[in-house]
Amino acid sequence: MTELIVIRHGETDWNRQQRFQGQIDVPLNAQGHAQAAALAERRAADAALQADVFISSDLQRARQTAAPLGQAWQREPQLMAGLREQGFGDWEGLDAPTIRERWPELWPRWLEHRADEAAPGGETPRQFHTRVLAAMREIVEAAGPAARVLVITHGGVLDMLWRTAHGEPLDGLRRCDIPNTGINRLRWVRGTIEIDSWADASHLEGLPPPLRP
Repeated sequence: MTELIVIRHGETDWNRQQRFQGQIDVPLNAQGHAQAAALAERRAADAALQADVFISSDLQRARQTAAPLGQAWQREPQLMAGLREQGFGDWEGLDAPTIRERWPELWPRWLEHRADEAAPGGETPRQFHTRVLAAMREIVEAAGPAARVLVITHGGVLDMLWRTAHGEPLDGLRRCDIPNTGINRLRWVRGTIEIDSWADASHLEGLPPPLRP
């Protein structure tokens, strides 16, 4: 068994504006930096957040979330492009009203959330799921059994892990809560994913409520 502590990056302005971020390198906003600092303080006081391996998506919002943890640990995270958010192609940087105006024939199909439908130039949920599971398998195999791995990544990645653990289809709306810097504790057991706890955001007490898209 390998323990996995998987955490979504802190808030960005594009989260608040409900723009498709995808793989555009958007930085944290002030709230996101405060969330990252609170996460690092939580790690210092919580032995269960100590980890043998420290990994982050290579996108800026994940790296900035990992930075206070790295300073406390005096170590840099390993960066992995495989942990990036789902690619939304031509829709990245745009909000829903803009997309609906520019792609009126595609937007209704997107709202059906089909596993094999993609934004123009983007990844389908099925392609994204395959990438995420390959990245997690690579992490677990490199870490070895009995290791604890802390991963900073994105909401879409966590959605794929949640669906996998629950045997949920890739079609349909997201069914789980994924707050910014929420802590999710999972186990990789003989090629399967099990969830111990999900969406722990207690370290954000005193900050404005996290977004929960």
